[in-house]
Amino acid sequence: MENLKDLIREVPDFPKPGILFYDITTLLKDPVGLHRAVDSLADHYVGRKIDSVVGIEARGFIFAPMVAYRLNAGFVPVRKPRKLPAETARATYELEYGEDSLEVHRDAISAGNEVLIIDDLLATGGTSAAVAGLVESLGGRVAGLGFLIELDFLKGRERISQYEIHSVLHY
Repeated sequence: MENLKDLIREVPDFPKPGILFYDITTLLKDPVGLHRAVDSLADHYVGRKIDSVVGIEARGFIFAPMVAYRLNAGFVPVRKPRKLPAETARATYELEYGEDSLEVHRDAISAGNEVLIIDDLLATGGTSAAVAGLVESLGGRVAGLGFLIELDFLKGRERISQYEIHSVLHY
């Protein structure tokens, strides 16, 4: 997996001073790298019953549909408020300075559905915890959470430790 890291551009001081941003656009434009990244996310769940793969806006939308395709599952987008046209369920969660919310269509997840949550990055775990709670509030069962990148030093895994977590790359 180290060669996948070679495809990720590190941008210092973005979006603010002191932050090192891991830019995946350089990996996405590489056909072999993109294929390996998706396979590394999906292969962990092959052979398991997964009804839906949830993608968290925005970069989770890149990987989740491809993982869903590989697993013969449906894709469910979780979006920022007021982006989905039908009746939604909302989760509000704390950020470092304030709060944010995400929504999903109420009919996107049925009771008993096995749901895999996919995002590009696990940082503090707040967004992932909120989405897992949203899935469960609709009667779904969180089958796992998959991430391309995990920032180990932020200890986000601890916040969602009750779930199975699979991260392809660790920083």
